[in-house]
Amino acid sequence: MKIIIPGGRGQIGAFLTRALVRDGHEVVVFSRNPRPSSDRGVRDIAWDGRSIGAWVKELEGADVLLNLAGRSVNCRYGPDKRREIFDSRVDSTRILAEAVRTASRPPRAWLQASTATYYAHRYDAPNDETTGILGGDEDMPDTWRFSLEVASAWERAVTEGGPLPSTRVVYMRTSIAMSPDRGGAFDYMLNLVRRGLGGQAGNGRQYVSWIHDQDLVRAVKWIIEREHLSGPINLAAPNPLPNAEFMRAFRKAWGIPIGLPAMEWMVEVGCFLLRTESELILKSRRVVPRRLLEDGFQFEFPEWGPAAQDLCARWRKSSAASLG
Repeated sequence: MKIIIPGGRGQIGAFLTRALVRDGHEVVVFSRNPRPSSDRGVRDIAWDGRSIGAWVKELEGADVLLNLAGRSVNCRYGPDKRREIFDSRVDSTRILAEAVRTASRPPRAWLQASTATYYAHRYDAPNDETTGILGGDEDMPDTWRFSLEVASAWERAVTEGGPLPSTRVVYMRTSIAMSPDRGGAFDYMLNLVRRGLGGQAGNGRQYVSWIHDQDLVRAVKWIIEREHLSGPINLAAPNPLPNAEFMRAFRKAWGIPIGLPAMEWMVEVGCFLLRTESELILKSRRVVPRRLLEDGFQFEFPEWGPAAQDLCARWRKSSAASLG
């Protein structure tokens, strides 16, 4: 297949691209900073994520549009960063929708990135695609409200300009993607664990929803291959767990018995110093993949303990290879 991936040079795009190329697909990455690719089967095409350009011709006859474009949310949500986060997602999705709508042979499937943060902060029950609660309440922190506004606008941007009658649309509400690649969420958390700082955060009750990188790749392929799937689909392992249990299993996988806890005020101070937001740590994301499970998808890593062990082993192996 020919698969178009705006944002394909990001954390998730990198390992998805590797996997799709291994399967023999042609991958075209839309990038604001294109570079010559040494990856066989990958082409970088320049775009600005805001306006129609020469990139539109790549959509003609493509099989899949896999849109991952968007600035990293690992930052402080000041006015400038908020605008960058919002615009990089919504503007790029709108211009892609315009291009798909006017194409003579549009992609047959559009897998649109979204986020599990769209669901409400809750402890009582998991959020699935059917019964899950979207949004939040009036008392939520301002940064949480902003994230919900982004998620809502991001999904709406696909069809707000009109329907896409020839293209199947899937909204991938993705939880924290765990990959041993450097610079991602797993790498960040592992650094805390290795330094003895991998204890519970806040009260430790907030749920952590996650997905192993190999299961994310398999889920994307599953969705592409099954033409009856459309609408929102949660990309999350079926067993989210509270932060305290999550970090305990993480420490065990690495083989370190100690993890100093961080009270909520300590999390806030640490996030300020690291120029990130505490929402990424303190919001309870209890999300489950009901639609994937009902469709017959089987996770290789449904539980965090074995997933963490695999990721730690791969991280060690890649570190040894880089040193050797």
